Amino acid sequence: MIHLHNSIQVISGQARETDDAVVIEDRFELLLNDELVTEMVASRDQLRELGAGYLVSEGILRCVDKVKADGDRILVYADRGCDLRQVKREIGSSGGLSFLSTPPRAVSDIRLSPDDVIAVTREIETELWKKTGGVHCSVLFQEGRLLARSSDVGRHNTVDKLVGYAVLNGIDLSRCVIGCTGRQPAGMVRKYAHAGIPVVISRAATTDKGIAAAEAAGITLIGFSRGDRFTIYTHPERVTGIRSA
Repeated sequence: MIHLHNSIQVISGQARETDDAVVIEDRFELLLNDELVTEMVASRDQLRELGAGYLVSEGILRCVDKVKADGDRILVYADRGCDLRQVKREIGSSGGLSFLSTPPRAVSDIRLSPDDVIAVTREIETELWKKTGGVHCSVLFQEGRLLARSSDVGRHNTVDKLVGYAVLNGIDLSRCVIGCTGRQPAGMVRKYAHAGIPVVISRAATTDKGIAAAEAAGITLIGFSRGDRFTIYTHPERVTGIRSA
């Protein structure tokens, strides 16, 4: 996922040669029942999870039967029992292909404390991010436990990989929290809603349409989570133990 690139590092005006760790960007075809759905730019790991998660979080499927990675192709198979749906294509907030559909509302009685928010945020960084600074990272938590991490050149892909991990392992996403390094526009929020994820914690900002989408979908959207501070934009009732100033 990385290669070393001979570079010139400059510190206080003084240059020195260095081998800089650079993340590798790959391109893949995603096929559903042997028909091309889209091409995607991604990092070459967790490809089965990426394929399954993309189709679920874009509202195309609710489940999958089988997934395999074959070179630069990700092959997903699902029958009609997986609720295969036709959805309208659109250009997403990162310029890639997305699918336009109305997601369901998140239904969950999950609650978390400020300490839980801080704990999720603390785990977001991955070793690949520390080495390269060139990827986004996401984490999947359930009942205070870290279940999975993902890294990728695209923030959307990190979420898809975690959704796919949950789908392939039979994990109830309505009991889960996702933490993410990336910005949270409406396209990202719709992914969580399609997957049934009730709480999202980001170290970055959101947008007005991201907030509107989270409000409509019943998702607790938290941004700017850094250190011991964070901002709750929607559905604050899921965060307990907050004192008024």
